Amino acid sequence: MAEDREAGHTVGVDGKVVLVTGASRGIGACCVRTLLDGGASVVIHYNTRRDAAEALAEAAPERCFVVGADLADEAAPQALWQQALAWQGRVDVLVNNAAVYEIEPAISDDAGWPAAWRAVWQRTLQINLLAPALLATHAVEHFRARGGGILIHLSSRAAHRGEKPLLGSYAASKGALNALSHTLARTHGADGILSYAVAPGWVGTDMSWDYINETGDRGPLAENALGTLIPPEEVANIVAFLASGAARHATGTVIDINGATFPR
Repeated sequence: MAEDREAGHTVGVDGKVVLVTGASRGIGACCVRTLLDGGASVVIHYNTRRDAAEALAEAAPERCFVVGADLADEAAPQALWQQALAWQGRVDVLVNNAAVYEIEPAISDDAGWPAAWRAVWQRTLQINLLAPALLATHAVEHFRARGGGILIHLSSRAAHRGEKPLLGSYAASKGALNALSHTLARTHGADGILSYAVAPGWVGTDMSWDYINETGDRGPLAENALGTLIPPEEVANIVAFLASGAARHATGTVIDINGATFPR
């Protein structure tokens, strides 16, 4: 890891071991394909889509390790990390991508409303914030012993701009994830640990297109200055670049990719 931190040294992901959470579809799957194309070995985490995760691994079975874990379970992040670490004996890059985007129940006189509202908030914070934080904590301990490593957190435009009604838990979780990334960068830079956040707007995943086609809402397309959704491959390209270690002094930053829908 030390040579990756030398000024002027050209680096890439070839030979690196990368753990990608939420990797069976969407942005996560694109990250896996891009990293594999660059020569990395990838731990492909999935929750329920085992078949999709295994299909991804077929591209380079000798460089892929598929692990299932429900990050809503408080014990799952630690178990996932231990399995990822045991595969090759090391992890060089952690990509915290797994997340949920769940609508909160509107306030009502229903006696069950508070519990339902609280359940959405607790599930969102567990998967979007607490699980990434615990994985990052384990990664930092490992990276410190090895002389460095890279943390990449998939955030969201919502962390800066806010979200639609009844999605406050999602925006709050992503804002907190940014703050965690900043803190890790400031605290552990001297240990050779780099920490970044990547904040996309609407990305052209199956879930996004399904929403547009089912609702007829063309807003996500119209608001983008380029008139389309963000290709997930572009997000993956940024992740792979950061994973290469070629932008050391960008540590602590949040990299926006939102089609000029929220320039900062």
